[in-house]
Amino acid sequence: MSDAALLLAAWERWQYRAFDHLYGDYAFAIWDAGEQQLILARDALGARPLHYHIAGDFVAFASMPKGLHALAEIPYAADEQRSLEFLALLPETGPRSFFEGVNRVELGQVVTIDRGGITMRQHWQPSDRRLRFASPDDYIEAAREQLDRAVATRLRGAGDNVGAQLSGGLDSSGVAATAARLMAGRGGRVTAFTAIPRPGYDHPMPVNAYGDESDLAAATAALYPNIEHVLVQPDGNTVLDQLDRDFHLFERPLVNAHVWHFKRGINAEAARRDIHVMLSGTMGNITLSYFGSELFAELAAQWRLWRLYREGRAMVRDRRARWVGVLGSAYGRHLPGTLWSGLHRWRRDVGRSLEEITAVHPDRLAELEAAAPAMDADFHYRPRARAFDVRLWGMRRVDMGNYRKGILAGWGVDLRDPTADRRLVEFCLSVPTEHYLSNGLPRALARKALADRLPARVLAERRRGAQAVDWHEGMTADRERLREEIERLEQVPAAAASLDLERMRALIDAWPDQGWHTKPVEVAYCFTLLRGVVSGHFLRKASRSNA
Repeated sequence: MSDAALLLAAWERWQYRAFDHLYGDYAFAIWDAGEQQLILARDALGARPLHYHIAGDFVAFASMPKGLHALAEIPYAADEQRSLEFLALLPETGPRSFFEGVNRVELGQVVTIDRGGITMRQHWQPSDRRLRFASPDDYIEAAREQLDRAVATRLRGAGDNVGAQLSGGLDSSGVAATAARLMAGRGGRVTAFTAIPRPGYDHPMPVNAYGDESDLAAATAALYPNIEHVLVQPDGNTVLDQLDRDFHLFERPLVNAHVWHFKRGINAEAARRDIHVMLSGTMGNITLSYFGSELFAELAAQWRLWRLYREGRAMVRDRRARWVGVLGSAYGRHLPGTLWSGLHRWRRDVGRSLEEITAVHPDRLAELEAAAPAMDADFHYRPRARAFDVRLWGMRRVDMGNYRKGILAGWGVDLRDPTADRRLVEFCLSVPTEHYLSNGLPRALARKALADRLPARVLAERRRGAQAVDWHEGMTADRERLREEIERLEQVPAAAASLDLERMRALIDAWPDQGWHTKPVEVAYCFTLLRGVVSGHFLRKASRSNA
């Protein structure tokens, strides 16, 4: 049966209880003629987008906003408030999209529209009940089973050659290795893509990071004869070269435009090789390879102080943390926000205030700070009390549906993330936090569960991979174009009211010639300036300005 036929049969049998039986990536619309109802729904993590417009007795729906804007009855204008919230990295809560009058079905939500009005409810709300297995090894075996099933289901329709994003980290490596194991028995192959910096790139990196992931990725690929490892070098295009196409494909601003820039190269190479399904591990940091740092807050709340001390001592002894960090994780949520931010400034840690990390216009800062609590956001970034809440919040913070649909439209590549599989997610949320941070070892569950399929050096790697490490070279080449873009934005009322264009221009004037991977420079240019330009460009295009 096709997916559509299978889904319709499920709906006819169970109606709204069908969501208990549906797994995988989906967005669907059903017209119930008997009840005179239109039902719109998306899967738990929102892998597929779905938008709608309702005004009076007129209703329309489409995967992407452009499908609705084909209708003359629907206005074409940016939702300026949503763009401002994006700029401040507020969670994408509520039905509003980035276009005025165009709503989105939220992640894990079902929307019912009939003559009586509109009803919205979450059909997926995971339980916070904790699993209790007899042995720690039981959690490891269960994690392997969940990952195997999650990858296997996403191989459907991929044929004999599936693509995989392969970095030096645990998640994408675990997904690619699992796919290779599952496909080997039927003669299938995995084409694994790793993006690398330009040849000769030698800018200094922070001590806890590395910029070229090809070596670690190659170590994983070498374990499997049916993995072909492909290194993807920069194609010479810059982020600014792609802004217009990004607007058309994604119909929303890109959260991390510098990272998406290197992913374009992977998508293009996959399309050239006629690969139509690409596996990723994007959600892994929240699910399978969750770090476990909320353990300290949970132990403190439970007054399990001896266990807190032992875990903290193990991390400090292994040089994975300092005591000030351990105590901050355990008790920082109790501190006033201003004190928490002040302590970070005292430690010379930037990126702990809205003014530092965004290009929001000063006149709009108070407005956003007032809105933050209702959107479950804390601009002081204090630690939270429970791992369950932090991870569920992280899953819902950004709606990825438009991104995946845009990749499918732009390159014919269906991006599928096994680490966002609903059953895997529910399992990972139910595993007690002490299995993620164990004896001072972060990401302990993933390291142990993947020990049967990844090289020891990948499992033991302590540094973080800095993707798109040469992002600053393209921006430097585009310095004058950035200045020109800001001049255009001055003529767009929505952009001028939302963005601190004066600060953005000052950053261009004070262009650094080194230190690109120090935190102050990275925050100022990669996030504040670039994200401001991307957001402003969206407002300019959505307003159909002639600037």
